[in-house]
Amino acid sequence: MSKNLFITGTGTDIGKTYVSALILKKFQEYNQKTAYYKAAMSGNIRNSNGQLIPGDAVYVKKISKIKQPLDEMCSYIYESPFAPHLAAKYEGNPVDMEIIKKCFKKMQKKYDYITVEGSGGIICPIRMDSIKINLEDIVSALNLSCIIVADAGLGTINNVVLTAEYMKCKNIPIKGIILNNFNKSNILHGNNLFMCEYITKIKVIACVEPNCKDIEIDINLLKSLYN
Repeated sequence: MSKNLFITGTGTDIGKTYVSALILKKFQEYNQKTAYYKAAMSGNIRNSNGQLIPGDAVYVKKISKIKQPLDEMCSYIYESPFAPHLAAKYEGNPVDMEIIKKCFKKMQKKYDYITVEGSGGIICPIRMDSIKINLEDIVSALNLSCIIVADAGLGTINNVVLTAEYMKCKNIPIKGIILNNFNKSNILHGNNLFMCEYITKIKVIACVEPNCKDIEIDINLLKSLYN
């Protein structure tokens, strides 16, 4: 059975997919059987045949060079650029937790390390009709620990602390923080790193510079984050 880790962010377009791709690339370079999974993906485009293409999954495959089939990387794909609950309202096909668990369990038998990316930030409604599913329900159902991806710039302290406090209230284990768009010569970025660790008591395990091709984290430390 695989070891798994959930990637969330302090908001949308914060760099979760980018960081996920770099993590998977690191595993691939060390010849680990690794995979990517995102339960629900919105804002996708259609190919020339009219088929919806899971954009984040395509990006991860391109960067990481993993051999995982595209069709097992995401269970629900929506065209509308909304949170999954709203996209499903217009397109149908709402998220079914049992299907997610079934897909994930099947993947666990094939891979050693699975990186699971969330939709949006940690407070993301996934289904809101007669059945209510929030993102933390998926995290709990799959028994995942988590790392938080945040932008290194202005506003990071507030965003990281609020995200971490919410996750602690929901009993989601947090293994670390990764700062994206980090500039080591920028005094603000350095202070944000210090303050995020000081207030949350959670370690910043990596800092990713803009347009970086690799994530600077020891492979053994990376493996230890997965449960």
